[in-house]
Amino acid sequence: MIHLSQAAIAEVNRIKSKRAQPEALFRLGIQAGGCADFYYTLELDETPIAEDCVITCGAVQVVVSSDSLKHLDGLTVDYTEDLMGGGFRFHNPNASSTCGCGNSFSV
Repeated sequence: MIHLSQAAIAEVNRIKSKRAQPEALFRLGIQAGGCADFYYTLELDETPIAEDCVITCGAVQVVVSSDSLKHLDGLTVDYTEDLMGGGFRFHNPNASSTCGCGNSFSV
């Protein structure tokens, strides 16, 4: 299961409302690279594929590939704003370590 905080849900909905794709799904994934082994990817997607898992988090449909899900199960995504601007924050119980930026992790 993946969790989005109320602030993350509000930010995803804000981003979707500014695009020409208000019905798009929120795709969450990982890619090899970054400061550690993997980094998080976020994008809007029109159509999931058969191997994707679709999770409802409040008013947001989150799409995760089956390959990424094994590393993201239990993930909590938050959104915060500070003096440097706003950004998504990731709390991943599967990560053995994270980098200083918080967007990259090792398993």
